[in-house]
Amino acid sequence: MPALQEMSDAWLVGRASELVAVAQSSHVAEQLDAANEVDEILAEAQSRGEPRIVAQLLRAAAVVRLVTPGVGDMSDSLLEEMLTHTRRHGLVVLEAEAHALLGRRYLLVGLEDKALSEIANGLAMLEEDLTPDPVLDKRTWDRLLASALQNTGLVLTQLGVYEMADEVLARAHNAIRDSANPHLIYVHLVNRVRMLLGWGLRLERVNNHEEAAARFTMAARIAEATEAPFLQSLHPRRRDRTAAQQVPVIGAAQALASPGPEHIARLWTLRELSMYARELIIVSIALARCLEMEELPQQALQVLTHARTKLATDTSEPTLMLCLVREYARLAGPQGEHTVSALQTYASALEVELWLMQEARTATLITRRDHERLTRAHGAIAQQAMQDPLTGLPNRRALDERLAALVAAQTLPMAVALVDLDGFKGVNDKHSHAEGDDVLRVIASTLRHALRGDDMVARYGGDEFVVLLPGTTLSLAEAALARAVDAVAGLPSDLSRGVTLSVGVIAVRPQESDNQALSRADSAMYTAKRRGGCQVASADGEAPAEA
Repeated sequence: MPALQEMSDAWLVGRASELVAVAQSSHVAEQLDAANEVDEILAEAQSRGEPRIVAQLLRAAAVVRLVTPGVGDMSDSLLEEMLTHTRRHGLVVLEAEAHALLGRRYLLVGLEDKALSEIANGLAMLEEDLTPDPVLDKRTWDRLLASALQNTGLVLTQLGVYEMADEVLARAHNAIRDSANPHLIYVHLVNRVRMLLGWGLRLERVNNHEEAAARFTMAARIAEATEAPFLQSLHPRRRDRTAAQQVPVIGAAQALASPGPEHIARLWTLRELSMYARELIIVSIALARCLEMEELPQQALQVLTHARTKLATDTSEPTLMLCLVREYARLAGPQGEHTVSALQTYASALEVELWLMQEARTATLITRRDHERLTRAHGAIAQQAMQDPLTGLPNRRALDERLAALVAAQTLPMAVALVDLDGFKGVNDKHSHAEGDDVLRVIASTLRHALRGDDMVARYGGDEFVVLLPGTTLSLAEAALARAVDAVAGLPSDLSRGVTLSVGVIAVRPQESDNQALSRADSAMYTAKRRGGCQVASADGEAPAEA
């Protein structure tokens, strides 16, 4: 293991992705090792402070725990932190994924209604007119969007809302079509197979066998297409065996599409490899049908009994679990005590299903999604009055209100800084105003993310910004702003066009008005300009912190 401090941000994210893949395909000891290593990588990312990297590693740390038996509750604090972090930094796509992962967590403890609400929140965000993050390249943006859509589609599949899951996964396909690596393609195809198999089993319950067969056939075709990306995926695997021989859902897809004795040996092996409820249920039903074709009904019943016993307390797959109980009732036959017990169990489960009819669940989900969408739209309208439309930062009106309130209630030290861009006029003159707008957005985002969550960065007008640093002494404010100057100076030239920051910072004096504080900060900023720019200057005569 190399020293994490020496590795790039991209390496940290890539290694975390590898560990998630390992955790999803390994036993508990390896899963716990993966969790420990992800925690170390997360700590390193947090020390660096890049918000997008931290959010992705919070996601990885939460997912590793969600897939590890017995430690799902350890994901709770990570998911709450991910939600708070993504909201603070305006990372809408990653915030939507946090809601999807919370939905997965709620299903693990049987809270379907809460899972519905989380997915409704996430869907409302993902259905907005999303603007790609200007700091990210297109490939990275597409992958983040695809990941959020895939996790949302997975929870919709678990809830049995297959039509909506199909639509969401189709959007994920569009997001990764041009930007995905083989591993993401493989994961996407497996999710599609899983969704189609569950959909087919659900259709059989209402005797729509023709459409169910069509879903099984499509799933089998997609399963065949997974072979190539599987060989290049991050999941641990044996190179001398196919995906159908190692991945339970893939092997079961072929058997459900065309049950027969040729699948039996493989399915016995896949049953032992099934780590999750969805895998065990689908493989058990496929194996039972193949055994039934060989006129081995007692063995088929034993397979289904084994799955029911093992998953007696599992709540993660409510719709698939009902399919398993139904399959047992069907195979038990019209006579005997097994039939009575099986039919009673099936009838009880069916009453629950009817009470929460699938149409009602879908309608509830749509209603909650639309409510969340309207709530977000109303909040956006209110926010627009206080927000600069170009950079997304608070505008002059919001700044004036916040500064006046802080000055009036000042009991702790507070610093105010005025930031001006060096060389920005040349960008507009040499390139275009559109290019200048892009530079403003990138620098505004970099400046905001370089400071604390409690600090306020506002667009003052043109290429000037004001920073409020409550509870901060002048020396600490200078150090923080110097880091922001460094961050902007270190941006790639194609993003910043060589623009840097001149910053003037002051400590607000007792009884000083907000206008007086801004005037002194403006004077300090011009001092930084006269010294050559790309630095921080103080109006109180202290030594500047140069970038």
